[in-house]
Amino acid sequence: MPHLPLASFRPPLWGLRPSWGLPRPHSLSTQSEPYGSSLSRRNREAKQKRLREKQAALEAGLAGKSKASAESTKAWSPKEILLYEIPTKPGEKKDVSGPLPPAYSPRYVEAAWYPWWVQEGFFKPEYQAQLPQATGETFSMCIPPPNVTGSLHIGHALTVAIQDALVRWHRMRGDQVLWVPGSDHAGIATQAVVEKQLWKEQGVRRHELSREDFLRVVWQWKDEKGGEIYEQLRALGASLDWDRECFTMDAGSSVAVTEAFVRLYNAGLLYRNCQLVNWSCALRSAISDIEVESRSLPGRTELRLPGCPTPVSFGLLVFVAFPVDGEADAEVIVGTTRPETLPGDVAVAIHPEDSRYTHLHGRQLRHPLTGHLLPLITDTAVQPHMGTGAVKVTPAHSPADAEMGARHGLSPLSVIAEDGTMTSLCGDWLQGLHRFVAREKIMSALRERGLFRGLQEHPMVLPICSRSGDVVEYLLKSQWFVRCREMGDRAAKAVESGALELFPSFHQKNWQHWFAHIGDWCVSRQLWWGHQIPAYLVIREHVKDDREDCWVVARSEAEAREVAAELTGKPGAELTLERDPDVLDTWFSSALFPFSALGWPQETPDLARFYPLSLLETGSDLLLFWVGRMVMLGTQLTGQLPFSKVLLHSMVRDRQGRKMSKSLGNVLDPRDIICGVELQVLQEKLRDGNLDPAELAIAAAAQKKDFPHGIPECGTDALRFALCSHGALGGDLHLSVSEVLSCRHFCNKIWNALRFILNALGENFVPQPAEHISPSSPMDTWMLSRLALAAQECERGFLTRELSLVTHTLHHFWLHDLCDVYLEAVKPVLSHIPRPSEPPQVLFSCADVGLRLLAPLMPFLAEELWQRLPPRVGSPPPPSVSVAPYPSACSLEHWRQPEIERHFSKVQDAVQVLRALRATYQLTKARPRVLLQSSEPGEQGLFQAFLEPLGTLSHCGAVGLLPPDAAAPSGWAQAPLSDTIQVYMELQGLVDPQTQLPLLAARRHKLQKQFDGLMARTPSEGEAETQRQRRLSSLRLELSKLDQAASHLQQLMNESPSPDL
Repeated sequence: MPHLPLASFRPPLWGLRPSWGLPRPHSLSTQSEPYGSSLSRRNREAKQKRLREKQAALEAGLAGKSKASAESTKAWSPKEILLYEIPTKPGEKKDVSGPLPPAYSPRYVEAAWYPWWVQEGFFKPEYQAQLPQATGETFSMCIPPPNVTGSLHIGHALTVAIQDALVRWHRMRGDQVLWVPGSDHAGIATQAVVEKQLWKEQGVRRHELSREDFLRVVWQWKDEKGGEIYEQLRALGASLDWDRECFTMDAGSSVAVTEAFVRLYNAGLLYRNCQLVNWSCALRSAISDIEVESRSLPGRTELRLPGCPTPVSFGLLVFVAFPVDGEADAEVIVGTTRPETLPGDVAVAIHPEDSRYTHLHGRQLRHPLTGHLLPLITDTAVQPHMGTGAVKVTPAHSPADAEMGARHGLSPLSVIAEDGTMTSLCGDWLQGLHRFVAREKIMSALRERGLFRGLQEHPMVLPICSRSGDVVEYLLKSQWFVRCREMGDRAAKAVESGALELFPSFHQKNWQHWFAHIGDWCVSRQLWWGHQIPAYLVIREHVKDDREDCWVVARSEAEAREVAAELTGKPGAELTLERDPDVLDTWFSSALFPFSALGWPQETPDLARFYPLSLLETGSDLLLFWVGRMVMLGTQLTGQLPFSKVLLHSMVRDRQGRKMSKSLGNVLDPRDIICGVELQVLQEKLRDGNLDPAELAIAAAAQKKDFPHGIPECGTDALRFALCSHGALGGDLHLSVSEVLSCRHFCNKIWNALRFILNALGENFVPQPAEHISPSSPMDTWMLSRLALAAQECERGFLTRELSLVTHTLHHFWLHDLCDVYLEAVKPVLSHIPRPSEPPQVLFSCADVGLRLLAPLMPFLAEELWQRLPPRVGSPPPPSVSVAPYPSACSLEHWRQPEIERHFSKVQDAVQVLRALRATYQLTKARPRVLLQSSEPGEQGLFQAFLEPLGTLSHCGAVGLLPPDAAAPSGWAQAPLSDTIQVYMELQGLVDPQTQLPLLAARRHKLQKQFDGLMARTPSEGEAETQRQRRLSSLRLELSKLDQAASHLQQLMNESPSPDL
């Protein structure tokens, strides 16, 4: 099957009337009249009303107006919401004894199923081991633990949709599946949110509380907010084993984190040292690389920063003169974007081969602020063509300068403090000032001293803390570091050898590059929320030099005293120990998740059975920071890779290609797409968040533009299907609500198909085993062959983890093969007397197999409909479609008939040609006779078997075959189907030439005008020109058809007898 884009099958979505809000839910009572009586009447009335409105719009000339291109101008038509109201306790099976409601309603379909699935234990590997189709194999995954900082967004929904589809497929296949749920404590993010909330609600700063009181507030916030994430996961249908849920700050995780730290320290892979780290002055903590946002500035840019009273200008190169000592009027001009760090300069560097400065080699310069002597050093790292070719060296505040300073034995000077103010080393005139306020004071001082040499706009990349919005500083801090070189080499070799597979494979290049250049990992964070580092400082009163600090690492304070006693030779009880107040980087505990969630360091049954994990699926943006660290620590601590396969999906962006961001107002709660939401509610959610007033105004405006009518109710199944329909190999995923709404229409199509099938089967229908169904009708044979092909393609898609192949296959099967072709073709057959027995069996097989194929992607819809199918005779059916056997290609291979499919594809071509002829001649109600003629005798038999469905599908009358040597019927429309086949359609008596010829002429004039306009355009290049040529080709074909039709009509008019005078 060709991989056609899902959009090519989608019906038009928009152009409907705007609504004044979401519809009220309609309670669907099952205790009064049958479904469809009052509802069907209302549906008919609503349909008639829409037709009247459309007709009125056409008469008023409104329908001819051009459609707005932006989605924001399109309105959606609300659907009637049906509610499931039969009393059902949580965990009880849903009552499906009544008939299907007349229309698909997500809220009705998704009610009650999930609690029943959980209650029955379908999501537990222990249950799956007892299934008849059990394979004895295991399949294990862990959910990337979402941050407990709030609610899941659409990116998380993509992760859940992909993982749950794979998990459900493996479960139906017969594997013992364990999918571990969990959430991450998100140290910096959670603390920042809680601190912001404390200040907003109580006017209290964190440092005004004790550590214990603050942690109590955070735990309370976690208990209130943490459950929201799990509710979202349930709403998404995630089939997680909730009995194994874990949190990265629970007792088991704390034990694992402590054990990992101690083992790494004892292995020489953890050490404490004073090094440069990424520092957020607003948070007063070190931050990880992933929390540093690189913002490109084209030139001068003003930014408002936390704690700074006025906007700060960046993107400027400041030129400063450093006088040459002992040589009047001689100076070296240095360009810098960071004049506030001038007090920390310890040298000026030039390239050794820069001829402009050769005569100054070995000289000293005067510091422009202090007058201290600084060496002029030569280093090949200096780029002579950048700026003036001379750079200031500030080892305490620049990673590059720190490396240069180490090469030349320069001592660093720390001039910026943890809170972003200037230190005492700067002198009284700067000490205590905010660093960017000090910048302006330093600039003024340079001007006063005559050492300021000007400003120049300068494109630059500014590091911004993603959590606080502050500019990241590089500060020298005594922290704990993980040595990564040895572990990184093993991780790189694992991918190189194929022991660890990354998919898509193009990620291997980033993997190898990152590990080839990996540095040591700073794991200290100056926070209160997180795993406190299990390291203790031994207080020795006579020691004041920090370099001689004695640190011990241990699992408890008692163990620390034992270790300290051995080191110092003093009794442990006499020693004073102070535990490091810092906590560990959140990524440290996250890196342990694949095995800590299974009970490590204890040798638990789960660890022995399900570790290593079968697959790790996550976003590609986490490849290095999370996946890489899991591989490093997993291999080091457990002796084996934590997983052997990694599947990476793209980042979700909005329809404009923007990254999802709360400040942009484009972050969507999956539940808002599932249930629908009014614009007013969306805006209230923004106001209830932690955005500052300026961000709130921007976000609210963007939200109003994107969703002027709110978001329509789409349902979980539609959202999951839309997310999975995007391939993993492409770029970022641009998702729009209209795309999800299109998938809801697809759900409705499946719903209506099942209503038709259930009605066709009747009450006394008894399904035959699939292996006993051997159809004699060519149409039935074709349908079962297409069903077997769909099963084959779905199996291939799941095996290769190409879920877009599965969604396209299912979409094509349900929408085209089943609904558009077979159901239409079989309707007249079902009315035959006596009624043939084979079509109902084929219909049942399509419903049964088709729903099981669909279940991993649309679990709620599949369950609702599958439960209503009549049971097979013999063995009891599976209790749920979620544990029913997934259709395998081999089990349906006996239905495959590729030759029949090839034959019927010719019939479908004939259907398209006949429908085009009907449209050309405006045959709306007439059912013209049709003749097919082939110059190849063998082709006659090809059509002979499909004459009835050919007539039905083309909306024509009787279809016959014209002998190869027979003359073409006079006055019939003719069209070629191929080089050897001609199609003739009766026109005599069905078309009034005098009426139709002017209409054809008007249509031709309109198309000719479009053609001439395109031809008059100047040819361009690329995709635009390709599209122009395609359109020109299409117009040529249409004009040719109209000319041929006009010729036929003229011939008819000439041949018709003149009326008697």
